Amino acid sequence: MTAIYEKELDSQLNGLTGYVYGALMLLFGGIYVMAIHLQGSIDFTTVLGSLTFIYLPGIPLLTMRSVAEERRQKTDQLLYSLPMSMTKIVLGKYFALVTVMAMPLAVLSLYPPIVNGLATSGAIPLKAAYGAVVGFFFLGCALAAVGLFISSLMESVGLAAGACFLVMLLLYFLSPLTSYVSTSALTSFIGFTVLVLLLGVILWRMTKNGGFALVFSLALEGGLGVCYALWPGKFGGLFADVLGQLAVFDRFDSFTYDIFDIRSLVYYVTVAAVFVFLTVQSMERRRWAS
Repeated sequence: MTAIYEKELDSQLNGLTGYVYGALMLLFGGIYVMAIHLQGSIDFTTVLGSLTFIYLPGIPLLTMRSVAEERRQKTDQLLYSLPMSMTKIVLGKYFALVTVMAMPLAVLSLYPPIVNGLATSGAIPLKAAYGAVVGFFFLGCALAAVGLFISSLMESVGLAAGACFLVMLLLYFLSPLTSYVSTSALTSFIGFTVLVLLLGVILWRMTKNGGFALVFSLALEGGLGVCYALWPGKFGGLFADVLGQLAVFDRFDSFTYDIFDIRSLVYYVTVAAVFVFLTVQSMERRRWAS
């Protein structure tokens, strides 16, 4: 795993992606710190809350080449032939991404004491500031796992970047969009039907087995139809509630209110673990297929 980690980290740092991501993070971080400080505020958590939008272009930029580039250059065959488990290969790639994400954030973490040293009155609460830094980092870890999984499904770097950006955009605006979703039972049924179809497409991309993906989708849709026929009242507002639980960015809001939310951290770790697992399964299927 160490060799994969070093190779992936070297790829990020020898190319432009890692530096562009770091530059964007530090540039906008500095702008927000300066703007908020000039307004007389001492709230560093607001800076990080405003800075979450960096993940929209940043995550696709970092993850688009992780697996899709290997597949485009046919070097993924070398990965499949390595005498190590696919879990170690994926974890090596994932930890390299997390390391690159942590570098500009470590520099950004120096801002609170620097601002406190320059301030003539008031001071940034360091406990709240660094609690928000931890939450911001774990949010990035969860999103990086999602981006890595998307990259494992694509055979083109451009498609991986585009699909990842659309997913990040959807997650970013998911909470406002949820308010427009009807709470009727029929709307929830239709929404879950669309999700089942989406899962079928993802499964097909992972396994390259259209028959299995179709049977899985039909079985899941059949079960959904039975549940709707038996308990239609249970579906009222259910789809909107599920979408609300998927609003990854909203989980960071508690940190901007000076609350160190353990539940949000557990949520981020769970999301990261699930998508790393899915990435392992996606690449494992391709290993056996090749």
